[in-house]
Amino acid sequence: TTTTLFLLIFTQMLFFSFFKSLVNKRITVELKNDISITGTLHSVDQYLNVKLKDISIERNNEDEDDQHPYLGCCRDVYIRGSAVRHIVLPKESVNTEVLQDATRKELMETSG
Repeated sequence: TTTTLFLLIFTQMLFFSFFKSLVNKRITVELKNDISITGTLHSVDQYLNVKLKDISIERNNEDEDDQHPYLGCCRDVYIRGSAVRHIVLPKESVNTEVLQDATRKELMETSG
């Protein structure tokens, strides 16, 4: 429905704006295949695809070295948004008051 589409677009733009404010901060991206990649956020786009620089890889299963041997030699990665399970942010980078204000502002702009 139209309302659902509006909320989806609003939520996506809110996250996009928020992640743009985290450029040059260290974040951890956990992928759906249980690999965690920590690196400096270089860029993010409207589809929440992210580019990380100076990465380090954490695997939950040591056997994954055989499945993804190329990851050990990468310094920078581009991660498609649909492959991300969740993103861990540094606590000091999240200002909840600013995030709440941005949410209210974007909602007012898009609805009125």
